[in-house]
Amino acid sequence: MSGAPAPTARRAVLRRRIRLLVAATITYNLVEAVVAIIAGTIADSVALIGFGLDSVVEVSSAAAVAWQFAGPDPERREKVALRVIAWSFFALAAYVAVEALRTLIGAERPEHSPVGIGLVALSVLVMPFLSHAQRRAGREYGSASAVADSRQTLLCTYLSAAVLVGLVLNSTLGWWWADPVVALGLAVVAVREGRAALRGETCCAPVQLGQADEDGDPPAGGCGCGGGPAS
Repeated sequence: MSGAPAPTARRAVLRRRIRLLVAATITYNLVEAVVAIIAGTIADSVALIGFGLDSVVEVSSAAAVAWQFAGPDPERREKVALRVIAWSFFALAAYVAVEALRTLIGAERPEHSPVGIGLVALSVLVMPFLSHAQRRAGREYGSASAVADSRQTLLCTYLSAAVLVGLVLNSTLGWWWADPVVALGLAVVAVREGRAALRGETCCAPVQLGQADEDGDPPAGGCGCGGGPAS
């Protein structure tokens, strides 16, 4: 009769799952980045370009986690991976804030972008599933970097929704300023998430294997990795 997996076996399963989720995130975001940056450049949309650059940041963040879990001892690489994720957030915030302010004070106004709207709408549907799956695995494993990367993916979901609103308002009502305002909101959130990752505030002790609930959450009174936005 088969019983629950031994802790070491379960951790091996979680490591493989995290690597697969990271690979899926990298693949999707590479395609998303190329399409968004091209569409944003054509439409002069700082929010859409920022969305594409967020995808590049997500790739670097996921790549840091992939590097961490490719080694025999992921815990030893945790701090380096967290620093990469944190500075990726900061780089995104700096670029988007500068470009959004340039648009608001007189640069070219964004144009209608049907391709951008379709791409962002797709991301609103795809990203929550990737984020939730990685958060579950990261929380159960006890990996701050995996949880931080899932928060980066979740931020991409929020960004997708905000950018979608801005693009639709610009296309339907001519509210060109909605595009850079949305981008500035993204910059603020990115700075907050970067600071949290830099301080390592995305995780505490790992959940006792076998005690997490079906969503990967710790039992009542337990710790586990948390502190991120609910998905």
